[in-house]
Amino acid sequence: MSFSEEDNINSKRLSQWAILFSVVVFILIAVDVLGDYRDGIAWAHLLIEVLILLCSLVGIVYFGRLYYLSAKARIDTLKHHLVLANQEAQQWREANHELVAGLAAQIQKQFDAWQLTRAEAEVGMLMLKGLSHGEIADVRDTSERTIRDQARAIYRKSGMAGRAELSAFFLEDLLLPRQE
Repeated sequence: MSFSEEDNINSKRLSQWAILFSVVVFILIAVDVLGDYRDGIAWAHLLIEVLILLCSLVGIVYFGRLYYLSAKARIDTLKHHLVLANQEAQQWREANHELVAGLAAQIQKQFDAWQLTRAEAEVGMLMLKGLSHGEIADVRDTSERTIRDQARAIYRKSGMAGRAELSAFFLEDLLLPRQE
């Protein structure tokens, strides 16, 4: 956790405690003012307590606004980072469109060489994209059990032991060798 994140968390906690404290003071003073008013206590005393009541109300509003603005700032920052990440991803896709299309074609050629059915090839492609069996079942509108069966057929036909080995088969040649 970075220093600024820790400061934000501490600031958030401080605001929450300040709001809670101000609410408790407000309630206690309000109860006291009502009791004093019923008992006929002097107006000067009631006026001081009403001022304290207003101060606690100002604290509630101030710290509540501070808390709201810090939460809104965090959300705005996250939204900004998400927009930037989406823009970078889109730029990468545009810059590498031909490479990705060529890779997809080569993967399909290998699936054909393994004699995968169309459904198995689709499941294989979704597995390579990192989707879970449950997510693939949702995308394909079928049961998770069917997807597991198709995955087992892919592993059997390809001679692979599992998803990691299947992914490595296609990614191994894409990665540059380590520099000594």
